[in-house]
Amino acid sequence: MEADVSEMRNELKSRDSLWRRIQLECQKLYTELLKIKEYKDMQESQIKHQSSHVQITEQLENKNTELLVFAERQEHQEEELNKIRNHVYREEQSHCSEQERMKTEISDLTEELHQKEITIATIMEKAGLLERQLKMELETKHKLLTKQQLLEFLYQVIKSENTHLKDMV
Repeated sequence: MEADVSEMRNELKSRDSLWRRIQLECQKLYTELLKIKEYKDMQESQIKHQSSHVQITEQLENKNTELLVFAERQEHQEEELNKIRNHVYREEQSHCSEQERMKTEISDLTEELHQKEITIATIMEKAGLLERQLKMELETKHKLLTKQQLLEFLYQVIKSENTHLKDMV
């Protein structure tokens, strides 16, 4: 998109340069037209009905026609230049709004990522706490199991002694 904008700017510069040359040429033609008019006026005053008068008038008409054609061309090129400027402006606006949208989206995604990182950290902290609690419970249960096994062993020993004592009595 930036390449298109750059290309359009270059085209604008090129057309602007062409338009300025046409303006200079129009000014030269206008100056030349004024000179021709002066020359024509001198010729008319010196020789009223000579054939050169007709030729100069035709040249003047031709120059007037050329001047009109150049003026029309200049108007057309100004319209084209305005169209291109408007197009470039719209493209720049579109590009800027797209950049803003992308910045907003990146900001939103960054915020969402930050929230997820906080959630993960909280979960990890809770998991660590639960793990410690589980270890403590396992240790307690292990101690209780060991105690129970010891008591069962003692019970068996006492039962066996009791049986032995009964047998003896």
